[in-house]
Amino acid sequence: MSRVAVAAVGAYVGAQVIADVASLKIGQVAGRAVDMGTWIYPITFTVRDVVHKTLGRRAARTLVVTAAAVNLFMALYLQWVAGAPSDPSFALGAEFEAVLAPLWRITIASIVAEVVSELADTEVYHWFVRRVTARHQWARVLTSNAVSVPLDNVIFAVVAFGALPGLTDHALTLPWEAVWDVFLVNLTVKAAVSVASVPLIYLAPDRDWSADPDDA
Repeated sequence: MSRVAVAAVGAYVGAQVIADVASLKIGQVAGRAVDMGTWIYPITFTVRDVVHKTLGRRAARTLVVTAAAVNLFMALYLQWVAGAPSDPSFALGAEFEAVLAPLWRITIASIVAEVVSELADTEVYHWFVRRVTARHQWARVLTSNAVSVPLDNVIFAVVAFGALPGLTDHALTLPWEAVWDVFLVNLTVKAAVSVASVPLIYLAPDRDWSADPDDA
């Protein structure tokens, strides 16, 4: 495994974890609501492409599922830590719980969106290099991201904030027009970050796709 591949795997999981923690805060951009994980999460699509290019489709799929498992474990562990009694000498127990205890609806929305969109990104990327062209690496990244970024965004916005059955009275539920606003703002930010991340694909030499087994 090349150093670039190892770095890409580490960067992917790290960015996923950072984005999921940051997503617990809903900030403002130009007066519009946006989850703060949006600024780093789109990079993972291109980093996933680097892993796909260097290690193959099976490895990329494994990475996506592993990162989701890591994020779920992190949320469960932080939930346990936040609920554990604080030592009398530690005066910030309530603050820790308020900041790092997971908001489970956002956590589940994030993980589901990540798995579905990143696996879709994997298939579109593989289809492009095998069925369209193995040239123009920027084009394969933009094509796969053009599918996966909106897919991720709509799943996250609807599951995290939509008035879904059984969740109409949930504290995080927003009117559908507000959900649409969140979708548009997040999509704009994610698209911009995704485009800016395209040069990352050139960090590693391309593989010989003609000699690559279709299921590799």
